[in-house]
Amino acid sequence: MANLESQLAKQKRYDAIFVNATKAFAVLVLLSLGGILVSLIIGAWPSMQAFGLGFYTSSEWDTVNEQFGALAPIYGTLVTSVIAIAIAVPVSFGIAIFLTELCPGFLRKPLGIAIELLAGIPSIIYGMWGLFVFAPFFGDHIEPWLIKHVGDVPVIGKLFTGVPMGIGMFTASLILAIMIIPFIAATMRDVFSVVPDLLKESAYGMGATTWEVMFKIILPYTKAGVVGGVILGLGRALGETMAVTFLIGNTFNINPSLFGSGVSITSALANEFAEASSELHLSSLLHLGLILFIITFIVLSISKFMLMRIDKRAGN
Repeated sequence: MANLESQLAKQKRYDAIFVNATKAFAVLVLLSLGGILVSLIIGAWPSMQAFGLGFYTSSEWDTVNEQFGALAPIYGTLVTSVIAIAIAVPVSFGIAIFLTELCPGFLRKPLGIAIELLAGIPSIIYGMWGLFVFAPFFGDHIEPWLIKHVGDVPVIGKLFTGVPMGIGMFTASLILAIMIIPFIAATMRDVFSVVPDLLKESAYGMGATTWEVMFKIILPYTKAGVVGGVILGLGRALGETMAVTFLIGNTFNINPSLFGSGVSITSALANEFAEASSELHLSSLLHLGLILFIITFIVLSISKFMLMRIDKRAGN
C-alpha cells in the first residue's frame, strides 16, 4: 500500500512538472512575440514622431533629404501577395484533388515527393531562376502578347500596359505563386487524405460525382486545414524577401500597371537595412517592419474569424 502511494505521489510530481513546463513554453512564445513587437515600436518611434500618419500615406522615399513614406512598399506587398495567392490556391487545390482522388497509385507517391521537394527549395534559388530564366522569357514572349491583346481592354487593360522589361510586380507575383504552391498543395493533400473513406464511398454509392464529393464531403470536413494551408502560403508570400527583391524592380513608386517596377516591405528592408546611415533612415525601415508585423497579425486574425464563422454556421 505504501509502495502504491509512493508511485502515485511520484506520478503527480511528474504530471505537475509536465503541466508547468508546457505552460512555461506557451508563456515563452507570448513573451517572444511581445518582445519583438516592443522592439519594433521602440526602433520605429523616431520615424513615428517625425512623420506621424503621413508616413502611411506618402510614397516618397528620399534618403538624401530624409523624407520617407511607406505607401509604395505597402502597396507592393499587398498586390504581389494577393496576386500570388489568387494564382496559387486554385492550382494547389487541383493538385491536391488529383493526388488524393484521381491520381493512379504508382504516381501518387513520386508526385507527392516532388511537391515536398519543391517546398524545400530555398527562396534565393527561385529568385535566381526567376531573374535569369523566367524574366527574360516572360519579357520577350508573354508580356508583349498581353500588352497587345489585353492592354486595350476597358478597366483591366490598364494593368497590362507599359514596357515589357520582364521584371516587375507581375513577375514577382508569379514567382511568389510558384513558391507557395508546394506549401498549400502539400497541406491540402494531407488534410484531404484524413477524410474517412466511408464518407466518400457512401457519397459515391448514392451517385455523387467526384466534384460533388469534393465540395460536399471533403471540403466541409477539412475546412480548417484548407484555410490553414492558404494562410500558411499567404504568410510565406507576405514575408518573402530575396525572390521578390530580385524581380520586383525595387523602385519606390505606385504604378497601376502590373508590368511596372515596384517595391515591397521585405525588398526595401533587404536592400537598405545594411546601408542605413542615419537614425531616421534606420527608424523608417524598422517602421516598415512594424507595418509588416501588423499586416500579418491582421491577416491571421481575419482567418481565425472566418474559421469561427464557418464553425458557427456548420453547428447551426
